[in-house]
This record gives sequence, C-alpha cells and structure tokens, in this order.
Amino acid sequence: MDTNITGEMVKQELKITRLFNASREQVWRALTDPQQLMRWWGPKNFTAPVCKVDLRVGGKYLFCMRSPEGQDYWSTGVYKELIKPERIVYTDSFSDSNGNIVPASYYKMTDDIPSEMLVTITLEDERGKTRLTLRHAGMPTGTQGEMAGLGWNESFDKLAESLSSTYVIAVPGKQELTTTYFFHAPASLVFKAYTDPKLIPQWWGPRDLTTRIEKLEVKKGGIWRYIQHDAAGKEYAFNGVYHEVTAPKRLVHTFEWEGMPGHILLSTVTLQEQNGMTKVIEQSVFQSVEDRDGMYNMGMESGAIESGERLAELLMKIG
Repeated sequence: MDTNITGEMVKQELKITRLFNASREQVWRALTDPQQLMRWWGPKNFTAPVCKVDLRVGGKYLFCMRSPEGQDYWSTGVYKELIKPERIVYTDSFSDSNGNIVPASYYKMTDDIPSEMLVTITLEDERGKTRLTLRHAGMPTGTQGEMAGLGWNESFDKLAESLSSTYVIAVPGKQELTTTYFFHAPASLVFKAYTDPKLIPQWWGPRDLTTRIEKLEVKKGGIWRYIQHDAAGKEYAFNGVYHEVTAPKRLVHTFEWEGMPGHILLSTVTLQEQNGMTKVIEQSVFQSVEDRDGMYNMGMESGAIESGERLAELLMKIG
C-alpha cells in the first residue's frame, strides 16, 4: 500500500502527495502507458475505456472516464514538459469524444472550472519507493475542488493497487522464490494466457525480447520449449516438462535455461479467483540456495515484474 496521503487547496491549486511502493520507472510507466492508464484512471467504480497518449512535448492525450451509470466524461490536453522519470506537465480540459474542448457545463458542472488548467506531477525516489506530488492549478475552491481532490485520491488508490500487482519474495537462505500476481481477469482467461501458444509470446519475458514457441504440450508429461531473441539476434532457449495440468487452477512444470544446463527448478503455478480477479502464485523451488540466488541476481525479479505488467495489458486487451 501507499502511505503519507495529503491533499490541500492552495490559491486555486489542488495539491496531493502520495508515496507509492514502486520505483519511479514503474510509476512513470503507469502514468504514461495507455494500457496501464486504463487500469487506474478515474475515481472508484469508474472505468477508463479510452486512453490515447502522444507522449512528446506538444503531443496530445485524450482520456475517457465512464461512470457506473454509463456516463462518459472526456478530457484532453497537451504535454508541456516530460522529464523521465521525474516530471510531467500537461494542460487539462474537458472535451468531447473527438478531443474538442468544451465548458464544464457540457457535463452539467458549474462554469467556475476554467476551460484549461495545468497539471504538474513530480516523482521523487525515496529508498526505492516513489513520492508523487500532484499540483492541479486552476481548480476552484469549494465543492468542485473537493470533488476533484476526492477523484484524484480514488484514482491514486487504484494506481497503488495496480502497482502492487506483482511482488517477489526471496527469503535469505531458502532455495525457493515466490512471485505473486494480481490480475483483473477471470482465472479461465489467465490460465489460457499461460497455456495458449498464440498468447504466450505476447507477454512472456522482458519487452525487449521476442519469444517463439518451438514446442508446447500442455499435459502431464508434455514438453515445452521457448526460444527468445534480443535486438542483436542473440538466442536464449528455455525448456521444461509438465508434471500437472489442472485447468484453470494449477500448473506444475520444470524450468531450465539452456545457457546453464542442469540447473533445473520446479515451478508450481496456482490460480485463485475471487470477485472477478485472479491471484496467481508462482512458487519456484531450486536445487540449491546458490542456484536460487544466482538466478535472482541475474534479474529474475525485474523480469517477473515486467512479464506481469505485459500479461496484465494482454488480459485487458483480450478480456
């Protein structure tokens, strides 16, 4: 969870500070990547069916928030400053679905809300966590300002949840590692993403690598082999054998990176669905503590987080 929540109105400027349990790079991606924006943009119980981003100075964005009653609220603006991963500045206006600026009365709000406001977001590193400070200049005081503050904080609550969607636990001295994911999708769809040869290459591994499925037999005793390539064409191959396949609740298989043959781990993937969300627990048991630590130090945690992000994006697309 994030902590240190503050919010205040200062000279028609809404200021909110939040501390997120994620790196600045993770928060930056969540603020700028359309697929991630769709996961958290808007107050509680609102959805974001459209988030279009032209991420460059002078580029425009177009977002849509949809209320539980089905009312759409569109907003647009222009990026004025982008300093990755430190600072984002952009204008903010109500709009129609085509991105044309409209007055607040278009959405039955009072016209004391300016036609154009300015949003400044700064990200500061605090020992691996990120302090986000939002300044929304031009927002009027009174009821409208209070509603805006509530909306931003509820959106940031959702952002905190989405940033906490993947975490890795590696207890010192143990030969196992546990990765936990939370996905806004039913278990049947998540299981399909884990076992469909057409879907696996769309999320498995880091973004800068491409994945090809050479063999995939999703059954007890079945063999799998994936081959990845980097931008320079270098090849990385992985293989394993399925020990258990129980749709849509459980997968057990071995995992071996062919760059270090003989160092095999056993992976148990458990899927737990509740209220339309699926919790995925991947327990990886290595042959030794040294094997576990070696894999972990080679970037296993960052790879798992990135794969989790890519899978969440895919599930949103196909769900």
